[in-house]
Amino acid sequence: MAENKTILIAEDSSVILNLTKKILELQNYKILTAKNGGEVIKQVENNKIDVILMDLNIPIKNGMDCTREIRANENKEISSIPIIAVTGNANNYTMEEFKEAGINDYLPKPLDFDMLVQTVKKYTEA
Repeated sequence: MAENKTILIAEDSSVILNLTKKILELQNYKILTAKNGGEVIKQVENNKIDVILMDLNIPIKNGMDCTREIRANENKEISSIPIIAVTGNANNYTMEEFKEAGINDYLPKPLDFDMLVQTVKKYTEA
């Protein structure tokens, strides 16, 4: 059930962040946020997170670098968190690059909110 699932939204756009947060809160997810790569790593180390929505173009450390760092974490609970890339530039990356970095799935921008909920559910209900 969504009630006890925590989603980390890594997004530097306040508009997208707040919209995404509202949509997922309506589904009863607990939401944590990070506006840059440094905050992502801090949140992951200090909280139990079930899924990360990772904007690839966040400041300090981009989404691909954050994903690699999370995958390299010695703590199994952290290194195995499902990561969903969120990007308006998916064409800049191949599925191979996503897989190599450790990304489980991706959502193109502009976000389709039904698709967002469906994708998050896929990883929280497994």
